[in-house]
Order: sequence, then C-alpha cells, then structure tokens
Amino acid sequence: MSEIPREPGPQPRQAPAPTAPEPAQPQEAPGARRNGAILEVEDIHTYYGAIHALKGITIEVREGEIVTLIGANGAGKSTTLRSINGLNHPRMGRIRFQGKDITSEAPHKIVAMGVSQSPEGRKLFPRMSVLENLEMGTFQLKDRSTFKDDLERVYTLFPRLAERKSQKAGTLSGGEQQMVAMGRALMAHPKLLMLDEPSMGLAPIFVERIFEIVVEINQQGTPILLVEQNALMALDVANRGYVMETGHIALTDEAGALAKNEQVQKAYLGLD
Repeated sequence: MSEIPREPGPQPRQAPAPTAPEPAQPQEAPGARRNGAILEVEDIHTYYGAIHALKGITIEVREGEIVTLIGANGAGKSTTLRSINGLNHPRMGRIRFQGKDITSEAPHKIVAMGVSQSPEGRKLFPRMSVLENLEMGTFQLKDRSTFKDDLERVYTLFPRLAERKSQKAGTLSGGEQQMVAMGRALMAHPKLLMLDEPSMGLAPIFVERIFEIVVEINQQGTPILLVEQNALMALDVANRGYVMETGHIALTDEAGALAKNEQVQKAYLGLD
C-alpha cells in the first residue's frame, strides 16, 4: 500500500531579534536635593486676599550657609518667610525642605521637620519667665532627653539669659528679648533657622552682638535664612544674598559682590 502523504505541521515561530535596551532616563529621586540645597523655594506666588504679595520668588539655602534677604519695607521679605513656615500658603509654586514638598503643610508640621523661626517683633510670652519661654521652643520635640544640653547651649550663646532665667520676659530690654526669641528657636533643634529682622529696634551695641551670635550659630552647623533691613550688617555676615523689590527678586549674588554693587550701595547701604 502506498503511504498517505501528511500535511506539514505548524512551523515554530522565530523569536524576534533582541534589540538594544533604551538608555534609562534620569529621574529625580524622592527627597533628592539640588546643589546641596536644604531649602528650595521655586517661583512662588503668595496673596493676601486679592493683593499679589509675592510674584514668583525663587531662592535657595544650602547646607552650611547664611543667606540674607534684603529690601525696603513692603518688599515681601517677611511674607517669604510666612510662605515657607506655612502661615501663608502660596497659590502657585513649590517649596521643598530637605527634598520634601512642604508647600501645603501645616505650620506645626513644618516646625516638627526642623524649620524654626525667630519672628519679627520677638513675639514672646511677656508674663512667662525667660526659662519658660525657652521651654516653649521644645513644644514640638518628641525627644526631650537633650533638654539640659540644649539649654546650656543657649545660655552659653546668651550668658545674660542665664542671669535672668527667672525674670519675666516682658520686663527685659529689647536686646535681651531678642536673645530670648533666638534662644527659643534654637531649643527646637532647627535644621534651618529663619531670623526675621533680629536687629530691629536694638541699640548698636546689641546689634553687633546679635550678628556675632548669628555667625556663631551658623559655625555650629545650622543653616540660616536671615531677613534684615540693616543690609550692611546682613551682607557682612552672609554667604549669599537676594535683593527683593515689591514682591520679586531684583538681584542675587554672593554677599561680598552685592555689598560692592553700586545699585545696592545707593539703595540699601546709604553710600553714594
């Protein structure tokens, strides 16, 4: 008998030729920081009702720096700090601290992250003692095991406060009250210290001492964002500076270069 021919079965499929993998696109990892910046403020717009107070502010503070904001009254310096600490949330833009977006975070959470501020006008509890005011700086701390060491640090920076620890804060001089405000901010273990007009209303001898302490705090490892009308002193202690005018950054440079800038000298340093 003749063999019945069979139809050929299905042929195995050929595997596609391997293709070279596409190069991975660089992505910014969560928590990443640029240029070693601990604070990044990017194009923020902040309003008071219908008033457009900040019109695209971009600044940064890097590890180990003192950065100063200078400008006339109403330029938006304090509003910038209020945007950072959560008291006035920007409507546009972004604020990052240690790589984390804090643009819409509540103020107490921002403090707990390590952003501490000595506010304009001190804002002490006048009927409480110096020690009690300093203790208020630890309110957000979960671990208070270092309280004695922290208090000793403040007393070392401000020996006058140790002498007046039982005195009511409201009875102190303006310079002493400023020391309490700064000491209270330091008790919160800040990773970034913001100082709003620390020399306001102080006698020249206190102004000089306050700025010496600002430098000392920075040398101990705390980055500082300094808002100050005394532009000459601020630029003398800062690493970099931003000049603000009516809600925007008009100029930015190394502090030494700004101090030599003819425009800055005429407008803010009182030099012809």
